[in-house]
Amino acid sequence: MLARHRQSLILQAVRNDGSARVSDLTQQLGVSDMTIRRDLEVLAKDGLVEKVHGGAVLPGSHSGHEPGFEDKLVLERPEKNTIARAAASLVRPGTAVAIASGTTTFALAQCLTDVPGLTIVTNSLRIAGLFGTPRGPESASVVLTGGMRTASDALVGPVADLTIGSLHFDTLFLGCTGLDPEVGLTTPNLAEAETNRALINRARRVVVLADHSKWGVVSLASFATIDKISVLVSDALLPAEAHALLAGRVGEVLV
Repeated sequence: MLARHRQSLILQAVRNDGSARVSDLTQQLGVSDMTIRRDLEVLAKDGLVEKVHGGAVLPGSHSGHEPGFEDKLVLERPEKNTIARAAASLVRPGTAVAIASGTTTFALAQCLTDVPGLTIVTNSLRIAGLFGTPRGPESASVVLTGGMRTASDALVGPVADLTIGSLHFDTLFLGCTGLDPEVGLTTPNLAEAETNRALINRARRVVVLADHSKWGVVSLASFATIDKISVLVSDALLPAEAHALLAGRVGEVLV
């Protein structure tokens, strides 16, 4: 199938349903994930669709949309687990670690439950719940920020920001909805953007967990520029273009 014909079918699918997922398009058209993403890039450059995490939508329809936690949990799951394991290798026993709400950061937290002596700061009830009741002197201590709960299960707002502002932590792990070389890190939730800024301001090291599907996506609210990232942990499908544009601006890229 010629690329032009395939792109026409993709555009028709987006127009019919208002959106389309990469995983569905690969099955329908019998091509690879990367082929679909290249087609979406072409359509996006022509202004016919807008790229979002996991697929594309009609222009102007996505920037303020925030999927629920369960909806995001199933997207790029193998990549998220790979990223989580790589990020976990950066954690040392006995340190203070902040873990922002998100599905990739949730996967990271699952890898840390047996690391001794951690102090965990989080704005996620799900992440806090992973550590349960302390099982001994070496069990993790958990500080839950409090705040208003978003559709994606993040605790945000003035209460969360005030709590975070009084703390200091060695490493912050956080995700994003979009990662763009010009716009930086973005989220569809304005309050979550402010809480993410508060977390970044109190961290000695900022580690961003973002799979390849986040690259080039721009959501409603920016909360950090690319040069705020100490370490970007992504997957092997992060395009060469991304590596080139991030070189010299990000402390380290792990894939």
